[in-house]
Amino acid sequence: MPTIRGMTDAAAKRLKAPAKGQVDYFDPDFPGLVLRVSCGGRKVWTYNFRFHGQKRRMTLDLYPVMGVAQAHDAWRKARDMVRAGSDPSRPQEKATDFKGVFEEWMARDQEGRGHRSAGIVRHRIEREVLPQWGNRSIAEIGRRDVLDAIDAVADRGAVISARRLHSHLHRLFRWAVGRGIIETNPLADLPKPGSETKRDRVLSDAELVKVWQAAEKLGYPYGPAIKLLVLTGGRREEIGQLRWSEIEGGTIHLSGKRTKNSEPHIIPLSPVAQSVLAEVPRINEFVFTLGKTPLNSWSRVKRKLDGLAALAEPWVVHDLRRTTATGLQRLRVALEVTESVLGHTSGSRAGVVGIYQRHDYAEEKAEALDKWGARVIALVEGREPCREPAEVRRLRA
Repeated sequence: MPTIRGMTDAAAKRLKAPAKGQVDYFDPDFPGLVLRVSCGGRKVWTYNFRFHGQKRRMTLDLYPVMGVAQAHDAWRKARDMVRAGSDPSRPQEKATDFKGVFEEWMARDQEGRGHRSAGIVRHRIEREVLPQWGNRSIAEIGRRDVLDAIDAVADRGAVISARRLHSHLHRLFRWAVGRGIIETNPLADLPKPGSETKRDRVLSDAELVKVWQAAEKLGYPYGPAIKLLVLTGGRREEIGQLRWSEIEGGTIHLSGKRTKNSEPHIIPLSPVAQSVLAEVPRINEFVFTLGKTPLNSWSRVKRKLDGLAALAEPWVVHDLRRTTATGLQRLRVALEVTESVLGHTSGSRAGVVGIYQRHDYAEEKAEALDKWGARVIALVEGREPCREPAEVRRLRA
C-alpha cells in the first residue's frame, strides 16, 4: 500500500489513474484516511477504522470536491466520534433536546455568523435557562416555561437582562421553527417584561473632571482606556479591545467586525488622545490588556472607579459616550459630524441621505475631536481652553 506523508492538494492532483483496479494512498500522519484512485480517474476519500472490534470503512467525499484540508477535518471529526463511542458511518440523529438545539443555533446563527454579542448571548442562556432546560426536548418547552424563566430574572430586579433574555430566546425558537425542529414559537406575541428606561445621563463638567482624575488613579490598563473613551466617544468594546494594528498615522481604523453597526469606522486621535496612548506600554497585540486578553472586567473596575470619583448621581460607562456627544454639540460641531464621530448611521445620516451622502467627514471629525480634547484638558487643569487646538503629533503605525 503506497503512502504519502504530508499529503497536499498538489500531490493529490499528480496521482495517476492505474491501468486497472484501484490504488489506495495512505498518509501515516492521519491513520485510516485513504485517497482511493480508480482506473477511470475517479478519486475518493475514505476512512478505515475499527468499531467494537469490527472493521469499518466509510466514504467521505470525492476529490477535489473535498480538498486535502477538508479531508483532514472530516478525518478528525470521524476519529473523535469513534473515540466517543459513536459509529461515524451511520447517520447521526439531529439533537432535539434544548442543549443540542441551542448549540446548533449558536454555531449557525450566532458564533458562526460572527455576531459580536454571541459571547453575551451564550453566557446569558447558559446561566438562566440551560441548567433547567438542557436535557428537555425543545418541543416540550412551552409558554409557561419561558414565562417562568424570564420572570425569574425580572423578579430579582434585572429587568433589562430579562428583556435581553426574551430577545435571545425569541430568536432561538423562531430559528428552530424555520429549521423544522419545532412547530410553534412559545414566545410568539409574548410582550417583554417591564420597560427599558431610555438613558439621558450626561456628566457635568465637574463630574467629568472627577472621572478623569479617578482614571488617573486607576492606572493601566483601565485608567487610560477610560480617558480614551472620553476623548473619542468610542464604545466600550471598541476601545477596550483596541489593537495596536488598528492605529495608523494617529487614527483608529475599525473594521466592520469591530463595530456595532458592522460598518467600518475611523476615529481621529486628538493630540491629547495621542499623548494618552504614548504612555501606554506595548505588552502584546492589545493596547489595553490583562495579560493575554483585552479588557473584560468592566463591572469590577467600574465599582472601583465609583469609589474614586464619588459622583453624587449613579452613572454607567456608556454615559461617557453621551457626554462626549453633548460636549461636541456645545462646541457647535455640526450634528452630522458628531454622528460621524460616534459612528452612527441613523439620525441625519439615515435613509436616502445615508445612501447618497458618502462624505466621510475625516477633516471635520479630526477638528471636532481636537477641540474636544483641548476642552477636556482645560477642564481638568482648571483653565479656559485655547481657541485653536495644538498641532497634531502623529503616532507611528
